[in-house]
Amino acid sequence: MGVVLKESNIRNIISRVYPESIAEEVGIEEGDILLSINGEAIEDIIEYKFFLSEEYLEVEIEKPDGEQWIIEIDKEYDEDLGIEFENPIIAEAKSCKNKCMFCFIDQLPKNMRKSLYFKDDDSRLSFLHGNYITLTNMKDEDINKIIQYRISPINISVHTTNGDLRKKMLNNPKADNIVYILKRLAEHHIEMNCQIVLCPSINDKEELDKTIKDLEELSHAVNSVAVVPVGLTRYREKLYPVKPFDEETALSTVIQVEKWQKKFKKVLDRDFVYLSDEFYLLAKRDFPNNDAYDGFPQLENGVGMVVKFKQEFGDHLKTIKDKVLDQPKTVTVLTGTLIFETIEGLGRLLAEKIKNLNLQVISINNDYFGGKVSVTGLITATDIVKTLKDKDLGDRIIIPESMLKSGEEVFLDDLTVTDIEKELGVKVQVCEVNGASFINRILEEN
Repeated sequence: MGVVLKESNIRNIISRVYPESIAEEVGIEEGDILLSINGEAIEDIIEYKFFLSEEYLEVEIEKPDGEQWIIEIDKEYDEDLGIEFENPIIAEAKSCKNKCMFCFIDQLPKNMRKSLYFKDDDSRLSFLHGNYITLTNMKDEDINKIIQYRISPINISVHTTNGDLRKKMLNNPKADNIVYILKRLAEHHIEMNCQIVLCPSINDKEELDKTIKDLEELSHAVNSVAVVPVGLTRYREKLYPVKPFDEETALSTVIQVEKWQKKFKKVLDRDFVYLSDEFYLLAKRDFPNNDAYDGFPQLENGVGMVVKFKQEFGDHLKTIKDKVLDQPKTVTVLTGTLIFETIEGLGRLLAEKIKNLNLQVISINNDYFGGKVSVTGLITATDIVKTLKDKDLGDRIIIPESMLKSGEEVFLDDLTVTDIEKELGVKVQVCEVNGASFINRILEEN
C-alpha cells in the first residue's frame, strides 16, 4: 500500500472506524475526511457503496492536521472498509417541495419530535431505509444517477398517473411527469414498489382503475402497488377539504381492488396490487389468506401485518401446552381502536390455554391527533396516560414497538416509556410486532 499527497476540498467526516477492519489496518481514523475513491468525489452514500464494490481502491482522505493521503487498497469484491460517517447519507437529505393535499406532516400539532417535521423526498433514503419518494424534486441528472448506480429497489409515491390530477394532489406543477420517469426507470431495470394514498372522490374509483392499469404495463419492473387510505387529523386548518374513508367507501374500494387482484393472479401469477389492513378493518371484511400477499412486499406500509401477525400467533399457540399458573397474573395490552377486536380475540384464545391469566386488552382513543386516526402506530404517551390513569393495570403493561421511534423508547409526543412508568406506577414492556413474540412477552416472568 502506497501513500501519496493530493489536494481536495470535498469533506465527508468519518465518525467511526471498526476494530480489525481494513480502514483501521491502513491507518484511517475517526475524524478523518473522505475526499474521493478512485479519483471520484463522493457526494453521498450511494456513490460510496457503488465504488466500494471495486477490488482495487485508491482512497483519498484528509487528516485533521490537513495532510492528505491516497491509500491503495486491494480487497475482496464484497469486503467493506469498516467506516461510518457523521451523516449516514453523507450529503444533506433532500426535503419535499410538494404541498400535498393529504400530507400527514402538515397535520401535525406542535411540540412533537423535531425529526417528525422534516419532509424527506430523497432517493438515497428510499434505497437505504425504504422511505417513499415522489420524484418531483429530481432533475434528469438525479434520475441518471439512480440508473447509473443501480439504486434499486426504490419506493415511489405515485398516488395517480393522471398528470393533471397529480399536480393538483401534490400541489406541484412539476408532478405531472410521473409516468415518463417510471418508464425510464423500468427501461433500465430499476425495481420499484409503488404507493397510492387514496382520497375519496379525488383519486379513487375510475382514477384508481387508470392508475392500476398504467402500473400494470410496467409490472416487469414494478414489484408491488400498495393502496392505503388517507390519514386525517383534526389539525387541518386551511388545508384542502379531504374526506375520510368510512365503512361504505372502504368496502367499495376492497371490492374494486379484489377484481384487479383476480385478474393479476392469472396474468402475472401474483396479486400485484395490495390494500393496506385499514381498508379491511374499516369495511369489516375478512382478510385474504397468507398466500395472497406474495411474501408481504409492502409489510412496512401496513399491508398484511394483521394476517402475518395472526398466522405467527396461531402457529406459536399450537406449541403452548395448557397449564394453570401458580398465582393469578394480570397483564394489560394496549392497542389502537381499529385493531382492538382482533387483539382482544387473540388474547381470549391464549387465556383459554393459560388458566389464572387475566389478559386485559385496552384500546387507546387517539385524542392527541383527533380526526379519524385509529391506528396503533400513532398512539402517543399523552393519550395512554390519560386513558389509563387510576385504572388497575395489573402486573405490567405491554405495548407494540410500532408506537415508538425506531431503535428508541420515545413516542411521537417526545415522551418516553420511562415517563409512562412514572405516571402510572407500573412496568411497561415493549413487544416486537410479531405474533409469537406477543405470546412470549405475555407469558414471561415479571
